[in-house]
Amino acid sequence: MHDAAAVTISRPPAPAAMQRSQGHGRLAVHASHGRTRLAELYQQGSAKIRLPERHLPGGSMEAVLINTSGGMTGGDSLKWDIVAGSDTGLSVTTQAGEKIYKAADGLADMDVCLKLGRNARLAWLPQETILFDRSAYSRRLDVEMEEDSKLLLCEAIVFGRHGHGETLKTGFLRDRWRIRINNRLIHAEELHLEGPVADILERPAIASGCGAVATLLAVGGMSGGEQDGMNRIIASADGVSGAASRIEIGETKRAMAGGTGKLLARLVARDGYLLRKSLVPLVKLLNGEAGLPKSWAT
Repeated sequence: MHDAAAVTISRPPAPAAMQRSQGHGRLAVHASHGRTRLAELYQQGSAKIRLPERHLPGGSMEAVLINTSGGMTGGDSLKWDIVAGSDTGLSVTTQAGEKIYKAADGLADMDVCLKLGRNARLAWLPQETILFDRSAYSRRLDVEMEEDSKLLLCEAIVFGRHGHGETLKTGFLRDRWRIRINNRLIHAEELHLEGPVADILERPAIASGCGAVATLLAVGGMSGGEQDGMNRIIASADGVSGAASRIEIGETKRAMAGGTGKLLARLVARDGYLLRKSLVPLVKLLNGEAGLPKSWAT
C-alpha cells in the first residue's frame, strides 16, 4: 500500500485593489477692515486651494481649486466646502476643466457645499467639466443663503473632448442642485443621463445634437438690465443657443424689484470651445467688479 502523493492546487492571485483618489477642501473667509480675508483653510488628499495675490475691486478675494489627481474616474470622490462670511466677496474657480474618465467600476463623486452669510457675495465659477466616453459621474451642489446675500453659479458640461476628435457615446451623469434662502428652497434641479448619451443628446428637446451645455444662475443683487444683456450676448454667439429668464422669488413682484429674484440661463453649443466663447462675456456681465477669473483667460 502506497501513500497518496500530496497535490498542491495553485490559485490565481487576487486582483489588486485599484487605487482611488479622495479629496476634501474647505475655505472660509471673513470681512476685516473693509476687505475679505482668509478665516479657515483645510486641504486633504487630492484637493488643494490656492489664493492668488490679486487685488480685486471692493476688497473681494479669488480662490482657485485644484484636483491634483488630474481628473476623476469611478470610485474617486472630491468634496468642496466654501463659506463666505458676512459682508465678504469671493469668486471661486478651478485651475482647469475637470476631466471625468472612463469608469471601470463605481461613480466619480463630487460634492459641493456653499454657504453665504449676511450681505455676502459668492461666485462659483469652475471651468468646464469634460465627460469622456463610458464615464460615470455624480455631482451634488447645495447652497445656503441669507435674504440679502448674492450668488452667481456657472456650470458647464462638455460631452467629449471635441478638439481631439473624442466623443461621448455612452455614460452616466447625475447632477443635483438645491439652493435655499434661510432654509427655504428657492431652486432645485436634477439632470440624469444614462446609457446611450449621444443618442439622447440628439433629441430636439434635449440638445439637438450639441456637445456642450451650461447653466448660469444669479440670485439677488440684480439691477434689472442683466437679462436683456445676457440675451443679446447669447443671440450674437456662433453655434450657441439659449436664453435667460427672470424668475420671482416670493409671492409678489416686489421681490424682483428688491433684487431678491433669480436670473436663470440655459445654453447649448456645438462644442466646448464655442460654449466658452459665450460664457466669458456672460460671466463678466454678471460678476460685477470682480469680473472674469484669471484662470479663465489663460
